[in-house]
Amino acid sequence: MSLSPISAALDALRAGRPILVADDEHRENEGDVILSAALATPEWIAWTVRHSSGFICAPMPAEWADRLDLPPMVETNEDARGTAYTVSVDASTGVTTGISAADRARTLTVLADPDAVPTSLIRPGHILPLRAVDGGVRERSGHTEAAVELMRLAGLEPVGAIAEVVAEDGSMMRLPGLLELGERDGVPVITIEQLIAHLDETDPRPAAASEGGARRRVSLRAEAHVPTSHGSFRFRAYKDRVTGTDHIAVVSGELGDDAPLVRVHSECLTGEAFGSLKCECGPQLDAALDAIDENGGIVIYMRGHEGRGIGLINKLRAYQLQERGLDTLDANLALGLPADARDYAAAAGILADLGVDSIRLLTNNSDKVSQLRDLGLDIVEQVPLLVGVGANNHQYLATKRDRMGHIIDGAELDAALARTEAAGAATAAAAPAEPALPATTTPAQNTETPA
Repeated sequence: MSLSPISAALDALRAGRPILVADDEHRENEGDVILSAALATPEWIAWTVRHSSGFICAPMPAEWADRLDLPPMVETNEDARGTAYTVSVDASTGVTTGISAADRARTLTVLADPDAVPTSLIRPGHILPLRAVDGGVRERSGHTEAAVELMRLAGLEPVGAIAEVVAEDGSMMRLPGLLELGERDGVPVITIEQLIAHLDETDPRPAAASEGGARRRVSLRAEAHVPTSHGSFRFRAYKDRVTGTDHIAVVSGELGDDAPLVRVHSECLTGEAFGSLKCECGPQLDAALDAIDENGGIVIYMRGHEGRGIGLINKLRAYQLQERGLDTLDANLALGLPADARDYAAAAGILADLGVDSIRLLTNNSDKVSQLRDLGLDIVEQVPLLVGVGANNHQYLATKRDRMGHIIDGAELDAALARTEAAGAATAAAAPAEPALPATTTPAQNTETPA
């Protein structure tokens, strides 16, 4: 039992047959059935359901989903892998309940029809479309992107059908099981790593193409000058074409050839709107805006990053666990969530749209630096940002330093805490004493019955 060549997989797809695709053992370490949505048949959809979870999705390019009016399923994507689900659909004609193999095959062929319009579908339904990132598997090495890449390589409409393969005991099937299933049923088995190597060999991407792909990740939707308490800035609103999330770039001054100061800031409702002392997000945003007002630069405000990408409700659940003694990292893991689920591809796209490829990054987070470098940005300097330290978040910041790779000097952290506590004590000492309340007498109770 061995892997099939990419050519055999493409031949199977052109014939309307499925293939099995395994991903990286360090990612999901699982296999998906992938077949052409345009050539879907009840027979192969039934086979897919028998050997999978039965949860069939339809990967497609973002612009294809836009044409069919398929918005993201939720405003804030809390999925650990950032899977870009849209609203579910059925074909508007030619189906009954929508769940049978024949009905799902019909819906898939409608989704892949280049002449289909939004009214060709009804919502909700039994097929889950997925938005693929523009850069394909070389930007995001998932089955969603692999399906779209494979359809294009096969000369088919760029819409696939995918489902996760499960073993007989209900667990996810790994590569040895996929090879056995493929040999038994005559289905080619490949890996995403193979696909990436094939693309690198047959379609090497120059740097300019990579930058263009980053720029296509977002689209500029609005721009205005906004006076704030920190200064007057140019606000540019972007739509993430993969997730549907809106982001803001706050720009100060003219962007020249020199690397500007840039803060990529994650949304934090509790810290920024309510002044939560459990984090330093509010003071960090204030300090970043003050810095670009003074020196010029950009603050990119990333929505959908609440709680390091796990969402507001899960963040509060994590806070509950922290009250019981867990630190910020273990609390996330105890909830079955990643320590940090944030993705910065949209930030790279915004910077590409602004014509910026070299930056001075205002952050303590070494993972953010690594991700942005992997996305093609030249980070000439990492500028630390240690503000907002207090008794309520000192341990939180120490955890980020000790367990999450944040560059925070221990002595500076302790000194910042001491300064905050000293300032609080000085403020309390300078406050005027509360005036004594005047003595009052209690009026005699009127015991007469009112007329």
